Amino acid sequence: MQDLMNFELWAGTTVGSLLSAGFLLSLVGELVSAILILIVGFLLARFVSHRIDHIAKRHEHLDQTLFNFLGNIVWYVIVAMTVLIVLNTFGVQTTSIIAVFGAAGLAIGLALQGTLSNVAAGVMIVFFRPIKLGDFVQIGSEMGTVMAINLNFTELATIGNVQVIVPNSQVWGNTITNYSHYPLRRAEWTFGVAYGANLATAKQVIMDAIMSDERSLSDPEPFCEVNNLGDFSVDFLVRVWVDSAEFFAYQAEMKRRVKLALDEAGVEIPFPTRTLFTQAAE
Repeated sequence: MQDLMNFELWAGTTVGSLLSAGFLLSLVGELVSAILILIVGFLLARFVSHRIDHIAKRHEHLDQTLFNFLGNIVWYVIVAMTVLIVLNTFGVQTTSIIAVFGAAGLAIGLALQGTLSNVAAGVMIVFFRPIKLGDFVQIGSEMGTVMAINLNFTELATIGNVQVIVPNSQVWGNTITNYSHYPLRRAEWTFGVAYGANLATAKQVIMDAIMSDERSLSDPEPFCEVNNLGDFSVDFLVRVWVDSAEFFAYQAEMKRRVKLALDEAGVEIPFPTRTLFTQAAE
């Protein structure tokens, strides 16, 4: 009888040990599977998002901004699906979790209305595309080149290469001046000559100096006419079209070139003067 009891005790202990070992092996297997799924999921998310980004880089007619945005969305979707698969591996009911996250998301959304408005504005910016990567823009008081458009903010690089972060809600809700949208821009100057100058000669000198530059476009037709008789000068208004990418350097260069051309032609460029009359003492 005692032997039978000892055998039953030994058998129970052995079975319990085997069950414990089996449970540990099963738990280790699930952990290894979860880690592998996470690694594969993150690598897949990174690979797919990068591939989407490179599609626009290989094809110039595609909008880089839109594909960057889509790549970010795909990354988040794949990562979220990976997490759900990992939870299923451990037998967690994901439907309940999704419901909980939905309710939590509603509460968080109410608390983070400003952040969500930035996300919504980011979606509007990407799909309606008032700006895109590489554009030189002015948004409110900020001016610079668009370097990135993310879910929450737009990054600008100023002329001095200073980073400026503008929330997307301010971008979408503000007046946007896009200097790069159209391929051509019209440069405009006012050049003053003395009242005694030959106007025909002055006009010819100005136009020759500007149109001799290869960046100056003859179509649309340039404009150069007297538009103001000032206190000290006769003012010519000059308008010439140029490629948008060349605008700033071109506009500055033409001022210098016209000044040198007028000096060489002997056309006087007046400056304000004041004549004083003195009354002789009696």
